[in-house]
Amino acid sequence: MTILITGATGLVGQELVSLLLQNGHSVHYLSTSKNKLVSNANYKGFYWNPKTAEIDTASLTDVEVIVHLAGANVAKKWTKSYKEEIIESRVLSTRLLFQTLQKTPNQVKQIVSASAVGIYPDSLTNIYHETDLDVDVSFLGNVVKLWENEVNQFQKLEIAVSKIRIGIVLSKNGGALQEMVKPIKYGVGAAFGSGEQYQSWIHIHDLAAVFYHVIKNELSGIYNGVSPYPVSNAELTKAIAKTLEKPLFLPNIPKFIMKIILGEMHEILFSSQHVSCRKLLDENFQFKFASLDKALNDLLK
Repeated sequence: MTILITGATGLVGQELVSLLLQNGHSVHYLSTSKNKLVSNANYKGFYWNPKTAEIDTASLTDVEVIVHLAGANVAKKWTKSYKEEIIESRVLSTRLLFQTLQKTPNQVKQIVSASAVGIYPDSLTNIYHETDLDVDVSFLGNVVKLWENEVNQFQKLEIAVSKIRIGIVLSKNGGALQEMVKPIKYGVGAAFGSGEQYQSWIHIHDLAAVFYHVIKNELSGIYNGVSPYPVSNAELTKAIAKTLEKPLFLPNIPKFIMKIILGEMHEILFSSQHVSCRKLLDENFQFKFASLDKALNDLLK
């Protein structure tokens, strides 16, 4: 099968591309950098620019599934202009894919789009399932809502729509875990605020496998891409320190300090989403790294 991927050179994209190629699939990918385009037998790059609505329609040749991962990194300072970029990178790219499929003969039968658990309201007590409809009244909640609404348009083309709401991705090649590791390695690690906020996480290997499971089994609808055992921020911080064999002796970092340093983006560190992956388990998905200790040992040892 030929699968078209946006965001293929990002953290999740690289892991998924590798998994698809291992399983004998051909991958086409869209990139905004012409110097990142390669053309191998089963891995081919094509240029696009969502801001100017440019796209190489040859990228759709023989494609049955689109995996949409493209979107500006939310873990950068949220200036007014960067907040616009976070929204536009998701909305405009999705819209360009939709309009291209509308105008171009194709064989696409499914789109699997990244989404985020940030859509769920901040809560220390609720456990969220895919059926929960409340949206967090924050910038990120709004971003995810706009993004998902755009992805839903593909149903008008009779294309199956799947959305993976991703939690904190743990990887050795960048992302949130490596940022958490830095202060702990230097002996200045500490939990944020009360440390009670829930962090729904997933090992990068399992996340790529979730996308592949949804493609292989032609599953549509929303799936929470998180491990079965979310932990609090304090538990996550302690588990990383234990794995690295480093002490934790500093008091928790107050919210107001992170607000001064990061501005509005500090919300990412303090919001709490306890998210269930029951639906994935019911679809016979098997996690390789369900427990945090196993995931951290694999990534940090």
